[in-house]
Amino acid sequence: MPNMAAAPTNARPQRPVVLCAGIAVIDFIFRVERFPTPGTKTPTHEFLITGSGCAANAAIAIARLGAEARFAGPLGDDEHAQRVAEGLTHAGVNADAIIRIPGATTSISGIFIDAAGERLLTTRRSQGLAPARPRQPNRLLKNVDVVLADNHFPGFVIPICEAARSRDIPVVLDIDKPTELSDSLLALGSHTIFSAEALRATSGTDQLEAALDRAAEHCRGFVAVTDGKHGALWHAGKTRGHQAAWTVKAIDTLAAGDVFHGAFALALAEDRTENEALRFASAAAALKCTRFGGIVGTPTRTEIERLLNE
Repeated sequence: MPNMAAAPTNARPQRPVVLCAGIAVIDFIFRVERFPTPGTKTPTHEFLITGSGCAANAAIAIARLGAEARFAGPLGDDEHAQRVAEGLTHAGVNADAIIRIPGATTSISGIFIDAAGERLLTTRRSQGLAPARPRQPNRLLKNVDVVLADNHFPGFVIPICEAARSRDIPVVLDIDKPTELSDSLLALGSHTIFSAEALRATSGTDQLEAALDRAAEHCRGFVAVTDGKHGALWHAGKTRGHQAAWTVKAIDTLAAGDVFHGAFALALAEDRTENEALRFASAAAALKCTRFGGIVGTPTRTEIERLLNE
């Protein structure tokens, strides 16, 4: 008779698990033919209210791609925070590690997207969230394969990244906000990916290759920078490379970078190489750009694999 003993209760889940830590906001998105100018009115063709923020968007993308996504981050106690939490849960993200801060406000953004897919954005930044800290960071890492953290709330994400590195869990950093090369968070990433704007401001040079060289002196392991339609430059030790972007008709570039980071982290969680992860992430971001609605336009795995096979 075959052994029918139950699997141990601490057995790893079948799906890869990615913990996304950082910022979550609410976006009010307007699709227009052209951006409004002072003293004029511009009709809106489409309108959406959706959750957003680097880490929150990445978590939604990961969940849509079939993995287990968890989100940890601070929110206020206003109506917008409730909408963020409900949106994450509806998207299939485990949002149990959200910290609600009494009296604090959640960030909101107003975004215009024109016919070329470019955006005009204004944000009311959150207030009162910076002092927030995660509860028991080590417990958040149970069964986690990869941590993805943005740098909007360093005081919140650093304890999580430190705990992850102490357990040899890869840490993907989304450096979306300009910082200093001496930033202690940069030393915690196993894979650090800057936006082009953030890297230029952080390094003090407009030349991305030179900027990446400077960043690589302060970051451990793999370092990259994404530059929209120009693709991504990367360093891994003494090896350097470029991942080309797919050529697509851009309708909406909003959240493309977040989808890129989420797909990259997921690919690492699936034990893909960094080159494979870059290619997978680039395809995911390209497909997102072909759809209106920010993170609502996240592609499925089937769609990404189809593009990769083409």
